[in-house]
Amino acid sequence: MNNETMIEWYLEPCAETSAELFQRAQQRQAQLTKPAGSLGQLEKIAIELSSMQAKIAPTVDRVEIAVFAGDHGIANEAVSAFPQVVTMEMVKNFVRGGAAISVMAKQIGAGLTVINAGTVNPQGFDAPVIDKPVALGTANITIQPAMTALQCLQALSLGKSTLDGYDEATDVVIGGEMGIGNTTSATALATAFGVSTAENLVGPGTGLDNTGVSHKLKMIEKALGRVGNGRSELELLSELGGFEIVALTGFYIRAAQCGITILVDGFISSVAALAACRINSNVRPWMLFSHNSAEPGHQLVLKSLKAEPLLSLQMRLGEGSGAAVALGLLRSACALHNEMATFEEAGVTDA
Repeated sequence: MNNETMIEWYLEPCAETSAELFQRAQQRQAQLTKPAGSLGQLEKIAIELSSMQAKIAPTVDRVEIAVFAGDHGIANEAVSAFPQVVTMEMVKNFVRGGAAISVMAKQIGAGLTVINAGTVNPQGFDAPVIDKPVALGTANITIQPAMTALQCLQALSLGKSTLDGYDEATDVVIGGEMGIGNTTSATALATAFGVSTAENLVGPGTGLDNTGVSHKLKMIEKALGRVGNGRSELELLSELGGFEIVALTGFYIRAAQCGITILVDGFISSVAALAACRINSNVRPWMLFSHNSAEPGHQLVLKSLKAEPLLSLQMRLGEGSGAAVALGLLRSACALHNEMATFEEAGVTDA
């Protein structure tokens, strides 16, 4: 156990966005050669990035993607269409370059870090995987807590140390996850956080049929019944979370503390984002939300975060893939904001 695990670093203040640059960016948008508001969310993105980066010409050049992998004891209850061994196989696929996020990271010129937060692989993984498992998977949440309180803190700190390994000049971070059974864990957490009922939030995950989804719902409700009410956010993460979900939560908190823009991916990543905001409310201003996934509960989680997703592509892969696709929109928003002429510069009449 290290000192970092024991210090409540996750409660420390986050960086502050710049109200002055928010106003200046708004003023610039009003002067560009277009009808006001005609670029929609692209205008909002540029203004928010200006505020986050405290500069009138924001950039999204330096991007880092972290994919956290973890296994779930609930997978033994047949809540996924894929066997648990897929988690381990996909970790290897990430670093070989064969996964969707590997391809996207290469396309957008982003760094890609893969972290074993707690898979059931007893041999561990060779470099370049960061092999720091908290344990060999979580326990079955229908019968016992997913992890101990100490393991929860260790997983949070793993997210922090991953973020701390990046260059301070990083513009945007994307968090991804991999773990068979983790939509079950995320749905249980979202329900326990009060987003909606488990029935409204549960979905097919990796591709369950209606019978599979019904069974998954029963397992989630069994876990929630065991946990009961009145638990803190950290207790709920310990009871129902996954090591990769908790590590993502810590990753997001630390990014906000360091003043780095967070581009949130899909359902599971958004549940981790919700957890981060519940633990430290000052995290939220540092988040942009990439897409609305095909997982039924995602829209409800986004609503609870008062988030406007940029895309709706019916994606439900995870890994950070939706956020990587949406990064191009951030770059377009910056280019338009920085390079368009003002009415005065172009000699165009401002109606």
